[in-house]
This record gives sequence, C-alpha cells and structure tokens, in this order.
Amino acid sequence: MSKSPTIELPVNISGKPCRILAGPGLLAQAGTLCRETGLSGSCLIITDDNVGRLHGASLQHALGQAGYDVQLLQVPPGEISKSLAAAEDLADRMIAGGLDRGSFVVALGGGVIGDLAGFVAAIYHRGIPYVQVPTTIVAQVDSAIGGKTGVNTQAGKNLLGSFHQPELVLADTTTLSTLPDREYREGFAEVIKHGAIRDAAMLDQLNPEDSPQSLAPLIARNITIKAAIVAEDEREKSDLRALLNFGHTIGHAIENVAGYGRFLHGEAISLGLAAALEISQTKAGLSLEAAEQVRAKLKAYGLPLTIPSDLATKSLLAATRRDKKFSAGKIRFVVVPALGQAHVTEDVTEEDMGRAIDSLRL
Repeated sequence: MSKSPTIELPVNISGKPCRILAGPGLLAQAGTLCRETGLSGSCLIITDDNVGRLHGASLQHALGQAGYDVQLLQVPPGEISKSLAAAEDLADRMIAGGLDRGSFVVALGGGVIGDLAGFVAAIYHRGIPYVQVPTTIVAQVDSAIGGKTGVNTQAGKNLLGSFHQPELVLADTTTLSTLPDREYREGFAEVIKHGAIRDAAMLDQLNPEDSPQSLAPLIARNITIKAAIVAEDEREKSDLRALLNFGHTIGHAIENVAGYGRFLHGEAISLGLAAALEISQTKAGLSLEAAEQVRAKLKAYGLPLTIPSDLATKSLLAATRRDKKFSAGKIRFVVVPALGQAHVTEDVTEEDMGRAIDSLRL
C-alpha cells in the first residue's frame, strides 16, 4: 500500500483549539508547525532512551531550525518512569536547565511519555504549554488525545494526574515503522475498543497486513472518535467519556497486579476487553457472534485472550476497587449491548467480574 497523505483534524475542547495532524514526515516539520501554532520561548523534549535514540536528534534538529532553543531529557523506557519520582526528577532538571514559565514541553514517545511529560507540563510553573509527538499506535489513536496526563502509584494506574490539553499533536506515521512488532501490535487493542464502542464498521476493515505507512486514515478515524467524545465530556462529568474505559477496569487491574512492565498496556487492555465482552454477553445482551468478532480481531493482531494462572482472581478484584472508575463504592462498568454502542451500568457486581476473569483462564 502507498503512503497516506497528511490529514489535519482541528479539535476544540473546552473552547481551546488544538491542531492534530496525522501522516508521514511530520517530525521534520515540527518546528514550523510549532511556530504556526504560536509557541515561543525555549522548549524541552521529554522522551525515553529508546525513542530518543531513534528520533530525538531529528526532532531536536527540526525545532532548532525553526529558531527554538532546544533541550532534550531522557528517562528509562516503560511504566517504571511513569511515577511521581520521575516527574519530580524531570522538574528539578528543568529548573537546573533554566526552563521558565515561557517555555514549552514536547512529549516524544508512547503513552508513558505522553502522560508523564504532559503531567510535568501541567504542574511546572502551574502549567506550561506542551506538544504531543506520539510514536506508537496506542498513543496516536488514544493517549495523546484528550488532555489526560498522570503518573501511577503502587496502588494503581493513573491515580495522580491532571487535565492539561496539548497545543498541537503530530501523529507521524513514519515513526511506527521503527516499533518492535510487539509494541506495534499492542496499540490495536485501543483501535478495536473504539470499534466496539462507536464504529462497528471499522472492525470489518481492520487488516493486520496493512503497512504502517498506510495507516494515516485509520489513525485519523480513531482520533476523530476519541476527540468527539472528549469534546463533549472532557472531565468525565457525564458517562460519555467513561465509555472510552471499555475493557480498562480489569485491564488496569491486570497491569497493576502483574507488575508494570510484564504486560504492555494494549496487551492488558486486550485481556480487559475479553472480560468486558463476557460481561456484556451476560449482563447487556451482546450476541455471541458479535463478541466472537471482537475476540477474533484481537487474536488477529496477536493480542492475548487468556489470563495467566499466577494472577489470582481475588487479587485482580482487589485492584479494581482502587480504580478511578468506581464511584461511592459502586462499580461503574462499561458494557456493549451491540457493537458500536456502549453505556455505563452499575448492575455489574464483583461476582460478575470474577466469573468473567475466570472464563479467560486456560
């Protein structure tokens, strides 16, 4: 398949416009695009060691050519860096580097870097602008969109965070070609989730054989889904944005109990989706045929559908109780009665979740 052209998706959340572009070669245009967006002052690229080695110099060069004074800070890859300690360390290094309230941050990497760098931007001098340059499928279609930033604690995922909308999002599909196969495939769990909750037709069109260079229309389609939901319910005041959590209650529990890093985010979400499909069948009337269609897509991308035996159901349920999606002690669980439709229910019990978890064991 040939390369896709660049697609621009203007988004307005809480009255604040954000330019989102998806397509090949955007990294090289980052400096010009930041200038067009009105960003000034010095800038800091936050990335991890792996992405920094691949793309750090190119992004630094592009920003420098546009006249920015650019610094680059790297953290270790993986969920280990998505912590309050890492955020504090970055802030200290920013202070030492002379970054001030007129500076801006550029997040270069996957979901961990986007969440961490966005969180640092949100708290540094009580908030400075930032740009998202997501380099993974999961970040391009999901985590870079919507302004959720945060870090993990030992008790759970994303329990500390802030809403802080980016000024600009550059989803350069060229960077996807540099991903290891496992990290490339895991991001499609979020794509499949979007199909299950909002765009059933997209599920039929997903093809694991498509090349990264051809994915701009798919990336844009998913960005449109995410941005439309966030624009209507940025801070989860209604149940609308909560629909994006389909599969995440149990998925996040699996990440937490397994220890961050054992499963990639999309792998844990695949397991959470499989459990949520089971619950949707028993509690919301989802047909077996529809559930099997989603499971088949997860399997086609090499994503897991069975929970390892060493992750005890009791431990996973305990982790779900610390999830942000609980309210006043009640479980707020997202179910899909039919593909492309979703709603939040409080009718799902711990027993229901336990049975769904156990149904995924070998």
